[in-house]
Amino acid sequence: MSEEQTEQTVSLVDVLEEDEELEEEASAVLAGSDSDHCSYPQGYVKRQALYACNTCTPKGGEVAGVCLACSYKCHEGHDLFELYTKRNFRCDCGNGKFTELQCKLFPDKEEVNSLNKYSHNFFGEYCTCSRPYPDPDDKVEDEMIQCVVCEDWLHGRHLGCVVPDCVELQEMICESCMSKNPFLWTFAAHLAVPGESIEEVKEETAGTDESNMNLNQSEKVDDVMEPSSKRSRQETDLSCRLKELEATSQKRVQSGAVFWPSAWRSKLCSCNTCQKSLSEAGLSFLLDDSDTVLAYENKGKNSEQRQMGHDPLMSALDNLNRVQQLEIIHEYNDMKTELKDFLQRFAAEGKTPRKLDTLNCC
Repeated sequence: MSEEQTEQTVSLVDVLEEDEELEEEASAVLAGSDSDHCSYPQGYVKRQALYACNTCTPKGGEVAGVCLACSYKCHEGHDLFELYTKRNFRCDCGNGKFTELQCKLFPDKEEVNSLNKYSHNFFGEYCTCSRPYPDPDDKVEDEMIQCVVCEDWLHGRHLGCVVPDCVELQEMICESCMSKNPFLWTFAAHLAVPGESIEEVKEETAGTDESNMNLNQSEKVDDVMEPSSKRSRQETDLSCRLKELEATSQKRVQSGAVFWPSAWRSKLCSCNTCQKSLSEAGLSFLLDDSDTVLAYENKGKNSEQRQMGHDPLMSALDNLNRVQQLEIIHEYNDMKTELKDFLQRFAAEGKTPRKLDTLNCC
């Protein structure tokens, strides 16, 4: 056997796992939602994959969003905007916002879903620059990051701050949402990921060092305590962590987006006063760790793993000889090239391939 063939044989696992990460990300988003049944009967779903149909509800008309199943069954072949996931949304497919289309999966819907929240994302526009994604006129390679409050997607260069490493493990709140909720700046000074916008202002007064030492000790205790959302009513009534942090000298420059580390939500204050303030601001979800996109994706991954079990392809390869494995490699590479070319055409046009398209693909 030639040296080239040997190298190909060794790279078999690499070939099969090359796109595994991207596949897992896509599966995590979609597996967390039902692809066969309209989500409308579930009410305002805590988090689900959503789409907007530019064919049925173009810009200048009604704004609407449809669930994953309806994007497949009711809007096949339409020009769709993929919205990733949104929270507390009820499927609009076929309701009063649609003049001609009737939902094939659950036609008995109310005229409007009054609690749904919409943005320019539903018309295929994102970020403060209100540009489409992908943007055919934008030659700059840039990452799009979603704000956990308004759920808009923003270019990294438009965040007004330096994007930290390992951003996929963190949550981001854009400058606009931070400014609309000033108390978040106080938490940001103590809980957020340090960045170039961080500035600590130390007051030159007696007893400052001692108060900072007491605060540090308090924070160490919080690290080993249960999340604030689980503290007893008696504990939360006795103290307000927000007021404690406001009384310290540690400040942060109030500009630019803010990145938050994992588990930061559990360190927010959940006293009665703060819970009421969060509710009035429409931010109660910040006290819920299961609201995060990461929690949703993990749920989707776990669900798919339970359904799939052991990968049958890997099991079959274990029983093949080296010649058969080489043949599979060549066939797989040919299919992979065709599939990438096929998907790139849709990506360039900002469209999502439908079932009929994939049947005619390779």
